[in-house]
Amino acid sequence: MTTPSLGIHCQGLYKTYPGASAPALNNVNLTIEPNEFVVFVGASGCGKSTLLRTIAGLEGFDQGTLTAGGQPITGPSLDRAMVFQHYSLYPWLTVLDNIKFCRQLAAHTDGRTSGDVADAEGRADALLRLMGLTHVARHYPSQLSGGMQQRVAIARALMSRPPIILMDEPFGALDAQTREVMHDLIKHVHRLERSTIVFVTHDVEEAIYLGDRVVLMAPRPGRIDSVHTVPLPGQRTQDMKLSPEFLGLKRTLLDRIRETSGMKTDLDLLDKLSRSSDLFQA
Repeated sequence: MTTPSLGIHCQGLYKTYPGASAPALNNVNLTIEPNEFVVFVGASGCGKSTLLRTIAGLEGFDQGTLTAGGQPITGPSLDRAMVFQHYSLYPWLTVLDNIKFCRQLAAHTDGRTSGDVADAEGRADALLRLMGLTHVARHYPSQLSGGMQQRVAIARALMSRPPIILMDEPFGALDAQTREVMHDLIKHVHRLERSTIVFVTHDVEEAIYLGDRVVLMAPRPGRIDSVHTVPLPGQRTQDMKLSPEFLGLKRTLLDRIRETSGMKTDLDLLDKLSRSSDLFQA
């Protein structure tokens, strides 16, 4: 049984950190539909992680409205599961116990029947198989590779069937081959679970490969610069990264990130300095 996914709506969202010279979020307006996979991308300091953490309820905001499933977001909720870049596993618990941990919290155990317990055990086993972790179910986190630890963290987030999954650069520390495996895995999970996924990354290729839409954010102040629909089918393969549609969107996003971050201006200045140096030496 799949939990119905929920949509997210941000309107006129502002947030400024104390002492900051520019807002971290400046008039953010965005609607994310139920079961949509949306990726935030942009240069450092553009507010993408701040926006994700605000949707998670881990940070507040100064002005505007923010809802999930039509309900105001005022703090963390069981409807929204968060997967961080760092695995945050409990080192004293086995893989299986880490996955089942959320089901042991008071919010999940209140009024639980023996049938609910059996269902939870079955779901934990199913997630172990889905993530390819059955053979390490009794291992501890220190005995696992980085890719395996992140799969445990994702399985733990999925354990309670959250309608919304929020992922903050979860594959940033992984090698290229492991990242590709994780990309295909999370796309598979999205098709099976039909949850709403909001994903943050610095990697433009990762953003295009995973997302239904890519939200490009710009810094100083942190804001949404543009939103791009990915012109690829929902079920993807790695060879699509060589398609004209993929490469065209990649070029558009990279060019826009350079422009909004000021990197293009810096490169132009470097070119001028280089030419001046050549003339001086001549």
